[in-house]
Amino acid sequence: MDVLKLGIPAGSLLKATIELFNRAGFSISDSERNYLPDIDDEQIEPICLRAQEISRYVENGVLDAGITGYDWIMENGSDVVQVAELAYSKSTNRPARWILAVPNESKIHKPEQLKGGIIATELVNVTKKYFADKKIDVKVEFSWGATEIKARLVDAIVELTETGTTLQANNLKVIDTVIQSTTRLVANKEAWTNSFKREKIENIAILLKAAINARSMVGLKMNVKKTDLPSILKVLPAEKSPTVSSLADSDYVAVEVIIDEKTERSILPALKRAGASGIITYPLNKVIH
Repeated sequence: MDVLKLGIPAGSLLKATIELFNRAGFSISDSERNYLPDIDDEQIEPICLRAQEISRYVENGVLDAGITGYDWIMENGSDVVQVAELAYSKSTNRPARWILAVPNESKIHKPEQLKGGIIATELVNVTKKYFADKKIDVKVEFSWGATEIKARLVDAIVELTETGTTLQANNLKVIDTVIQSTTRLVANKEAWTNSFKREKIENIAILLKAAINARSMVGLKMNVKKTDLPSILKVLPAEKSPTVSSLADSDYVAVEVIIDEKTERSILPALKRAGASGIITYPLNKVIH
């Protein structure tokens, strides 16, 4: 039987990835100690690996596809097919940033002032390129995790941040962004030419993106008197095209639309005032554009 070997990022991104797969319709066993988790699709073989390694294993064919960060694709210089950008991370839906930081008390305020200095980071190759592009001569040293503590042992650090909380806790200030990164679904180039594997990867991409889209949206249904329909349509966001269906009572129609969750709070009272009744909202698992 054809099987797709799929790399799942272990560590901090594992929980968010499993939750996303669950929303997409898959069920993956959630065990941080299980590097070969079970999935309810016999055509997929998931393997948990460090995100830092996944693009390399995809490139050399150990994996057919995998989920990793754009930062590690660039760091490894991996020649892979970037199938889809997946806007999710361990804490937020915003892109993660690798930032150049120094202690708050440092007199350094811009990268040029680091000339001749030492930079500690886990993202060595990307950091070297960043300084080379700026023609700033520095020494870049590899640092395993918890780089923030080393900011007072070297001249600066390049560290990953999503919310900035850890930087604040360690009294660090950001002087530049080295690279922004989002999660990506990548594929091995040879696997991409295999019809079974390509279709399987594309299906996973569609379902995962649909699950991400649905997280910020809700379904909205209501009953509307036909004479009030023009007023209701004016309240609904202009870019939305609602479904209008006939009801048993010929004086009324049912209106259904998908809206941004942030819009829901302000739009419901306005719809009520415009004459809508029987208003309900419901969560969505997947939205495919």
